[in-house]
Amino acid sequence: MALGSLDKRSANTLVVLDFETTGLSPNMGDRAIEIGAVLVENGRITDRFQQLMNPGFRISGFIESYTGITNAMVSGAESGALVMKGFAEFIRGHNLVAHNAAFDQKFLDAEMSAARARYDGSFACSMLIARRLYQDAPNHQLGTLVKYNRLPTEGVFHRALADAEMTGHLWLKMLDDLKYKHQVSDVSFGVMKTLSRTAKSGVGSFLLRQRESAL
Repeated sequence: MALGSLDKRSANTLVVLDFETTGLSPNMGDRAIEIGAVLVENGRITDRFQQLMNPGFRISGFIESYTGITNAMVSGAESGALVMKGFAEFIRGHNLVAHNAAFDQKFLDAEMSAARARYDGSFACSMLIARRLYQDAPNHQLGTLVKYNRLPTEGVFHRALADAEMTGHLWLKMLDDLKYKHQVSDVSFGVMKTLSRTAKSGVGSFLLRQRESAL
């Protein structure tokens, strides 16, 4: 499916994903140890995907403590290649969202490449968009934005599915705020990507153009 056509799709139907990893960069040999994702269709979470992955080497004590994912938990897990083949089916034909998407896209690309799998959609970053829509928030970490917007949470952070669910709720809250606070509705995924790259000082005029173009 062409990327251009996916960019024209509504921003209320997509996959929100999150990786837990052994470190910060696949270029330094780090691997994914968990993938969590939610499928959002017409503004509702309708499906979920979560699996641990065996990275093929021991996880550091710091990462065990940070994520709660232990070496014992991943010792019997499937390889990244097997998990990615299944995940490729889950995300087929969908655009993708992550909080700090540059990080998650690096790992998705690396793990998909190792699995000789592919995906169709492009990424939007909920953190970059939140920086534009919630300029008064104390910061734009996921936990802070969840509290700032009074979003539902089970109080679990740094596990992939929980973070993907919270990011999904944040994404839907941003779409609601665009509709009800800024009178910008029926937003395409491409518009959300453009918003994420708009200078903070230019957000007001950007949203005004979106309203005018819908008239």
